[in-house]
Formats: sequence, structure tokens, C-alpha cells
Amino acid sequence: MSFNKLDKSKTYLITGAAGFIGFFLSKQLLEQGCPVIGIDNMNAYYDVRLKYARLEQLKLYELFTFIKGDISDQEMVSRAFEEYQPNVVVNLAAQAGVRYSIEHPDVYIQSNIVGFFNILEACRHNPVEHLVYASSSSVYGNQQKTPFSVTDKVDQPISLYAASKKSNELMAYTYSHLYGIPATGLRFFTVYGPFGRPDMAYFSFTEKIMAGQPISIYNHGDLYRDFTYIDDIICALEHILPSPPKADETGTRHKVYNIGNNRPERLELLVETLEKCLGKTAKKEYLPMQAGDVYQTYADVTELINDFEFRPDTTLLYGLKVFVEWYREYNRQAD
Repeated sequence: MSFNKLDKSKTYLITGAAGFIGFFLSKQLLEQGCPVIGIDNMNAYYDVRLKYARLEQLKLYELFTFIKGDISDQEMVSRAFEEYQPNVVVNLAAQAGVRYSIEHPDVYIQSNIVGFFNILEACRHNPVEHLVYASSSSVYGNQQKTPFSVTDKVDQPISLYAASKKSNELMAYTYSHLYGIPATGLRFFTVYGPFGRPDMAYFSFTEKIMAGQPISIYNHGDLYRDFTYIDDIICALEHILPSPPKADETGTRHKVYNIGNNRPERLELLVETLEKCLGKTAKKEYLPMQAGDVYQTYADVTELINDFEFRPDTTLLYGLKVFVEWYREYNRQAD
């Protein structure tokens, strides 16, 4: 995977730096000699040892500064902006997970709404060259039209997580319009790879298959996901970071992109590919659709191609092979 060169004179502030995407983006920036200010609250939504393992790698770089804090803490966010005066801000801190939002809605309001508001306010009072923030393919809900385009109407979210991400897009647009903040929202589609999130299906399936436990396959396997490998996400970000959006007809500098593989795969294929990579057969438990879940995700990446001549293209087989190799090594070290 080839990456773009980024400006070493810029300071990058990345929230959720010990998270999956935040870790890989921070690492790539640091390897190019860019100063990175990382913020993360290190919460225990999933095994915090994985977050600390990522963080330990980032701390090997002299240009990395870590702040342990929650973006819902406005004072901490303001202080970080005032002290480090970042040129580019990437907001990846958020409470993730569709199913978790059914039982823990308050966490999503604090992190995804209040936290993002604090980031916007900090960008307003400490002007930045570009604010890039994570949205999600979940904003599309269960719409029938495919592939999902950024021009589609997305006002029928079926989970609070999706609603919080759509709210982020509306908030960012408003702040861009009112205060001139150049902002880009990224609708990520099912990101996977090494050092990934244990709550994601590919990761939890791997753990259970290796342990000889049954895996739960929802909607009896009739689900489709546009699996997007982590390297493709980082490559897209490296195109986008130095390219804040131009003003539209109202003078607003805000744009949204889909970041997906443009190739939805059936859940059964994910399981079959994992079985092949692991050399083990899964015990399967077929269950009905879960509340808040969507039938299919499918990214139209026309805007990404038109603006940056880039499209994600890593195959599921390649991505899962790399993940399984990492998973085995990581667990050997943990033992």
C-alpha cells in the first residue's frame, strides 16, 4: 500500500488515538515525521489491554504527545487546543457499536454529541486548517437503494449510534457555515484489520472459532457488509487531510465522503474465509435479525474517485489473512 506524503510542519491532533483507526493514522503520521497530539480516555468498552498495546507503540515516537482525557470534558479539550495549536484535527473519538447503543444510550450522547460539540467549539476559538471527523455507514439505515451515495436522504436512522453520527454531520455543517471551519465527514464502512476492535464480527468470530465455541450468525447469515481494510482507510485519510473542502455556493466548506470497498460481501463468505485462514471449521448458531442492525451496507465511492483518484480495493481474503497472522502473534505475546 502506497501512502501520500504529508506536511511535517503541521501539528495533527487526533482524538481516539488509541482506538483502531486512530492508532494506525497516528502511526502513519509519526512515521512521516509529523507531530501528533493524541487524546483518548482509554475506556473499557472492549479489552483495554489492546488500547494500551496500541498506545505503547505510539509512545516509541518522540513526536507523539499523549493526553489521557475525555472529549466530553470541555476544559480539557480547550486546554489542549490552546497549548498545542493544532493545524489539522481528526476527531475519531466516539462511542462505537450499534447494539451497545440500545442498552447504553447515555454514553453516546456524552461522547458523540457533547464531545463533538466541544471539538467544534475548540476549532471555532482556535482556528484550524482542516477538521476531519468520523461519521458512519450506519446513517443510511435500512434504505433499499444501493449503492449508498452521499447524496442520499439519510433522516431515518434505526439506532441511536446512527442518529448521533448524522447529528455530527449536521453540527459540522452548521459550524462550517457560521464560523468558516473547513470540515470533512467520513462515512466509514465496516473497517477491519490487525489491531482491530474485538466487538466486531470478524474479531469475535475468530476468538470463538479458535476456542471451539459457537458463533452467532444473525438474520440466518443473510446480511451483507462492505468490509473495508484498515490500510485503505488510512490511504483515503492521507488524500483527504491536506485537502480541505472548497466553499460551496453558500460559502460553506463542508463535505462528506463514503470510505468503503464498494463491494458488499455476504456474512457467510466472511465466515468461510475466516475458516480457510484459521484452518478450523466454525460451529454456527443461526439467529434472527437484531434490533438496530441493518441488512446491507454498500458504499458508492464516486466522490472519492472524482476528488482524489482513489478507491479502496483490498480483498477480504488478503485482509483477513493479515488479521489472522496478527491475531495469532498478538495472543502468543499475551500468553
